[in-house]
Amino acid sequence: MDKNILEDILQNSRKYIQSGEVATYIPQLAKVNKEDLGLCIKDMNGDMYACGDYEKKFTIQSMSKIITFTSCLLDNSIENVKKTVSFEPTSTAFNAIVDLEIKNRHRPLNPFINAGAIACISMLKEKTYQEKFDRIINFIKLLSLNENIDYDQEVYESERKTGSRNRALAYYMQSTGIIDKDVDIEKLLEVYFKICSIKVNCIDLSNIALIYANNGVNPFTKERYFSKEVSKIVVATMALCGMYDESGEIAVTVGIPSKSGVSGGILSVLPSKMGIGIYGPALNDKGTSVAGLKILESVSEKFDLSIY
Repeated sequence: MDKNILEDILQNSRKYIQSGEVATYIPQLAKVNKEDLGLCIKDMNGDMYACGDYEKKFTIQSMSKIITFTSCLLDNSIENVKKTVSFEPTSTAFNAIVDLEIKNRHRPLNPFINAGAIACISMLKEKTYQEKFDRIINFIKLLSLNENIDYDQEVYESERKTGSRNRALAYYMQSTGIIDKDVDIEKLLEVYFKICSIKVNCIDLSNIALIYANNGVNPFTKERYFSKEVSKIVVATMALCGMYDESGEIAVTVGIPSKSGVSGGILSVLPSKMGIGIYGPALNDKGTSVAGLKILESVSEKFDLSIY
């Protein structure tokens, strides 16, 4: 892979930044630099190709749902998970309430929308809410090969203060039995908000993606973190649902299983080949990095990376 070509792709994608806007519904996210744009690609040999603002820290947001879903599958059989969360794409926004009431017998449509991630956290085996958070952040440290990862206290407080929609989702799911009646919803949401506030950069994302590209095995140490079966379920769900209500279009135009977040990050898994991390906080109307998505599309086209 030619780094000069990647640099050209990144620079050519900058013009799309102006058509996007940073997330404002979480006040702290509105303070970031709209012009930031970074890319990091890691392959199975450990070679890294990076350009732009690839070392810039940002919060992981919904990309954390990959780790939460993986942890849920490690603690529960897929049959039990399916009783709570299904694996179907959505045609509505990531924080929509309507699907819970009118579709799927109150189950969240998939683990990558907010309702699905909250339900998955409630299914983790840890007894206390602090243990649930510790489990996820330590797993992210492990997969990203970065022991220095922490969460952003200011973003967490900002999310907690403005999280009314997520509270509505969680309390509704408790009212229908998707979340157990004994769960403390406010404590559960504290875990969710803290997980979303974990800080990463493009290198961290590419390292995480590379583990999934290698079916749950660290390609450098050969240590297995989760089974091939779990990895296949998660990556398949990324392909179907990871980019919210534009997942189908991105499957056609990009063809790489990916997960976005409203911080502007995109984590992409190219099975058996590489992991990709992208950052660009200017978002399209679906909540995905507008220039980041253009980078991913251009990289896929230039190097013929579509899995389809």
